[in-house]
Amino acid sequence: MELLSPAGNIEKLYYAYEYGADAAYIGIKNFSLRAKADNFSADEYEAIRRVKGNKKLYTALNIYFHDSDIETLEKESDYIHQYPLDGFIVSDIGILGFLKKNFPDKELHLSTQANCVNTEAAKMYRDMGIKRIVLGRELSLKEIEAIKNNVPDLEIEVFAHGAMCLAYSGRCFLSKYLADRSANQGDCAHSCRWQYRVLEESERPGEYFPVVQGENFTSILSSKDLCMIGHLKELKDAGVDSIKIEGRMKSIYYTAVITRAYRKQLDFIEGISKEDPKPYVDEIFKVSHREFSTGFYYGKDEIEMPTFKSYMSEAQFLGSVEESAGEGIYRLDVKNQILASDSIEYIGPDLLYLKDEGFTLLDENMQAVLKTDHGKIAYIKTDKKLKKGYIIRKKG
Repeated sequence: MELLSPAGNIEKLYYAYEYGADAAYIGIKNFSLRAKADNFSADEYEAIRRVKGNKKLYTALNIYFHDSDIETLEKESDYIHQYPLDGFIVSDIGILGFLKKNFPDKELHLSTQANCVNTEAAKMYRDMGIKRIVLGRELSLKEIEAIKNNVPDLEIEVFAHGAMCLAYSGRCFLSKYLADRSANQGDCAHSCRWQYRVLEESERPGEYFPVVQGENFTSILSSKDLCMIGHLKELKDAGVDSIKIEGRMKSIYYTAVITRAYRKQLDFIEGISKEDPKPYVDEIFKVSHREFSTGFYYGKDEIEMPTFKSYMSEAQFLGSVEESAGEGIYRLDVKNQILASDSIEYIGPDLLYLKDEGFTLLDENMQAVLKTDHGKIAYIKTDKKLKKGYIIRKKG
């Protein structure tokens, strides 16, 4: 199975590939349902070419297009051609003709937003020229297997990890209603995850939705996160061709740790590696997440109940290692404050983690400092052998 990871910007794209993704998916500004992700614009296609290598790259053109959007797409055609893309992820079939005409060598993938959940729909999309379908998240493993058996020449992609939506395959109007930000046009306000004190329906004053309250949170609508890392063989046996990690808006730490864990697990079950993946799988729980579930794959009872737990995390992401700047000295990309007194850990594509308590922080003038913050030029001096792309974190 292909391992497909999210990339909200060029930095995340680098880490997706570096930590084991076979393919990545990105958005191009104005045409993606993750408008709040950085997405790609200007001349970033040049950097993408350098990073991509022989990996696969797909872009999401998965908004619902108004006529004005189609006009913009037509005007941007030459610009989009400069990206080293292998395919487009679409939900609006109105742009298929344009894509076939202008990008005949690119694959067409159907977004989960199109809500394909049955064999007849799958056949119809295949006949339209769709090579791969990202099935609706509401399907069970048995239903996925049936669709693959009935349409064997169609590639099947499914979500294996990440946030779930309370609405049917993401077709939600709550954000538009409460915040005037349309989830179907790439501007979701994540209203389902707000910290509600009370929910009252406007036409029924005095009638309130019950609120379950925990120590530091309230929960009425927020769904559990999806985690299928322990069931990859079952996905493969059902005929899945590509497993997808959700999260273009999440950090490089999330992208790296989750991608790495699924890479190790996938290589193990497919016989590519004999390395025990469990230590890497356990690292998933150190990344910020809500309560995990298996989604709809084994029934809907579990996922239809909202989570009553807040976000959980065992580590804080501090930054990453850049290039070497001398013997035992490395430039840092600082994301959160690092203290010279911290006990930190480095992780890498094949480095589970390496503890370090004897380092020295240096400023831009190579002078020792007690702390450094995001946005500052900083270096670390250590006796540990580090590599570009290592991530730095601390517990807590």
